[in-house]
Amino acid sequence: MSVEASKLVSRGVATPSIWTGQGLRSGASWIGSEDVAVQDQFLNELDEGELLALPYLFEFWAMPHQLPPQGSWRTWVALGGRGAGKTRAGAEWVRSMVEGSRPLDEGPCKRVALVGETIEQVREVMIFGDSGILACSPEDRRPVWEAGRKRLVWPNGAVASVHTAQDPDGLRGPQFDAAWVDELAKWKKGQETWDQLQFALRLGDDPRVCVTTTPKNVEVLKALLASPSTVQTHAPTEANAANLASSFLEEVRARYAGTRQARQELDGVLLADAEGALWGSEMLSHCVVKSLPEFDRIVVGLDPATTNGKASDECGIVVVGAVTKGPPQDWRAVVLADCTVQGATPNGWARAAIDAMTQHGADRLVAEVNQGGLMVGEVLRQVDPLVSLKSVHASRGKVARAEPVAALYEQGRVGHAIGLTKLEDQMCRMTARGFEGSGSPDRVDALVWALHELLIEPAAKWRSPGVRSL
Repeated sequence: MSVEASKLVSRGVATPSIWTGQGLRSGASWIGSEDVAVQDQFLNELDEGELLALPYLFEFWAMPHQLPPQGSWRTWVALGGRGAGKTRAGAEWVRSMVEGSRPLDEGPCKRVALVGETIEQVREVMIFGDSGILACSPEDRRPVWEAGRKRLVWPNGAVASVHTAQDPDGLRGPQFDAAWVDELAKWKKGQETWDQLQFALRLGDDPRVCVTTTPKNVEVLKALLASPSTVQTHAPTEANAANLASSFLEEVRARYAGTRQARQELDGVLLADAEGALWGSEMLSHCVVKSLPEFDRIVVGLDPATTNGKASDECGIVVVGAVTKGPPQDWRAVVLADCTVQGATPNGWARAAIDAMTQHGADRLVAEVNQGGLMVGEVLRQVDPLVSLKSVHASRGKVARAEPVAALYEQGRVGHAIGLTKLEDQMCRMTARGFEGSGSPDRVDALVWALHELLIEPAAKWRSPGVRSL
């Protein structure tokens, strides 16, 4: 975009505070990348009215993920991490729906639903928040808050009414031509509220919804994203780093780096669990341990790959430590590392397994030999002739082996070090019907073998002292 083109776009009989033409989209990024002379020329050629309007031309300042996709759609889902700029995107979208070229001109929509989890969150975040509708609106277009009727009224007559997920039936009766839905994924009555909103979106030629949310693995969000009439944008927290305290980013990344919680809350990634999964995201989020105990034993579980190459299965290599003092019900384990490799030669995965033992001070390597047979032990001993190796044969299916391990997690007896996201993703795809991800669950297999060796088999052999009869 040239300076002159920008001038032609921004000038007119009336300068709008919301511009939907392509010419100014993310224009600030263009200006910011030019040298000082071009920046000065751009600003110096703006008249007083244009300078006053420029701060409110959101399309000029917005990041790409904050702007709705072009084309035909019914629902735009703006997924993002905490602080990624979702609220600003939603508030500005509402402005674009209700505002006209001049303060009293009608916009595309006249009746808008503002739907949040509670009245307080709608009022304090969506309306009065730092990035809410009132903060984003220029003075001559700023709506008035009517507290008694719980609604915003614009100078041009457009109205936005407040509704909450705590009262889905409150959406019975009203009708709208647009809606802004905030934090859908955290609503306890999400599906019921969403359904009622769909019945209420019956005004105008093309009623639309903007959904701004941090993702969570809930059915209402997954179904919405799968709909052919839904479009989405996405951004991690760091995308909006310029508007966030640097200490905030440093602190949360240091505290949560490598966890599933960070992927969801900071990266804005939807972590989907398979239906009926043996492990769930919620369960695993409570497994993270910050400090490690002194372990009685450490083992490395190995699920070897029988082929090598880019298309081959992974070779699962998982390190687990255990504290086994006292009776079995007091034993605890911590998954320390996932050293899985993919596409490696037999010598490559054998070396990776031995290196994992050395790095973590493991006293045994437990390797499944169903596929490789004697070859597995021979390859490992070529790397380390003295390796402490236990070869195991799978006589039961993967699910049968995994279920008692999942029970340990349900009892709170297994913790996770940070940095195990790929393993945890596989775990959330393991169901009673089998593995519902792509490929083979090699990481889970390695984990299962390690925990069988450390907790399940020793517990089966453990006996309380008996009393001898004379």
